[in-house]
Amino acid sequence: MPISYNKLFALFKEKGINTTRIRRENIIGQGTLTAIKNGSGGIDTRTIEKLCKVLNCQPGDIMEYIPDDT
Repeated sequence: MPISYNKLFALFKEKGINTTRIRRENIIGQGTLTAIKNGSGGIDTRTIEKLCKVLNCQPGDIMEYIPDDT
């Protein structure tokens, strides 16, 4: 998948946000969280906006484009 969310999970860890809090505060739905962890899904712009607000960051702070080697 050309979009990586590793930055998002690093930011969660840096800010002490665990999966329990993510679910409790409805930051990201469980299905979406699982999909982006597994690299099988993405997030829409509303979710990006919500994450940026919660984390006080910019979209580039939570995801990055990684081109395919083809």
